[in-house]
Amino acid sequence: MTSVLVYGAYGHTGRFVVAELRERGFTPVLSGRDAAKLPGGRPASVDDPASLDRALDGVAAVINCAGPFAATARPLIEAAARAGVPYVDVAAEIEANLDTFALAVDTVVVPAMAFFGGLADLLATAAMGDWPAADEIHVAYGLSGWHPTPGTLEAGRVSRERRDGKRIRFTGGRLEYREDALRSLEWTFPEPLGTKRVLGEFSMADIVTIPSHLKVADVTSYMTTDAANGLAAANERDVAETFVVEVLVRAGGEERRAIARGEDIYAVSAPLAVEAVERILSGRTKATGVASAGEIFDAADFLQALHPHIAVEFS
Repeated sequence: MTSVLVYGAYGHTGRFVVAELRERGFTPVLSGRDAAKLPGGRPASVDDPASLDRALDGVAAVINCAGPFAATARPLIEAAARAGVPYVDVAAEIEANLDTFALAVDTVVVPAMAFFGGLADLLATAAMGDWPAADEIHVAYGLSGWHPTPGTLEAGRVSRERRDGKRIRFTGGRLEYREDALRSLEWTFPEPLGTKRVLGEFSMADIVTIPSHLKVADVTSYMTTDAANGLAAANERDVAETFVVEVLVRAGGEERRAIARGEDIYAVSAPLAVEAVERILSGRTKATGVASAGEIFDAADFLQALHPHIAVEFS
């Protein structure tokens, strides 16, 4: 059976990825920094290239689930390049993804292949369809709540430090850093959510993945205020979220929509990442080097393959 290294295999998302690989007939090879959590696995440190090379020996691909990705992504990408195998990660960190897209590598690298970043990129790409460009793309996250993992909180802290506490948005075809507060407004989601209060310009990895390959001047994301407040409260993660993600693409007075529904934003990152690896290894790709999900895969076909984990519709 084909072996796939999972770095951060004992983390919350890593465990979902390991289970998804097994369900699809892959052999997951467990790795990470903490040897005590890896009985029978391959411990490796991002500060020790030789240990990463040993961990990658004989595997067909690597999925990085260990944040902060500002620390783990580049060393693992470089190790994957040395081994000549593809690399996929689930990074939601804006700055870490910017770092990855700036790399020049020969191996296939797909960053942000997760709920934040990859999913909206696939939805936007499929919705945009044959349009050569768009004026604006809006990504609205309707979450019943948000109970972040410790890894999410640590990654967020690192990102805030890297941009000196400023917020970031993509407008006028470029990233812009601001110090003013997020605006609050209402967004009418499809059922079952309906109209909810959201925070505008609540930027996620989508402002990196989408404009990396789609010609668009503005990418704006929104988050339901209840979910944003839950993130700030940092309570124990004891329940899975239900979600509705609505992507609106506008061009020349016309608009197209894509909607995704499901539950557990961490669990659904597993089929996204594993589906990506399966398609890369079977040659179902459209790009090489560093590429986002919407650029390297057939977006509409990929989204259909996520059923029943995620239900998708277009209008």
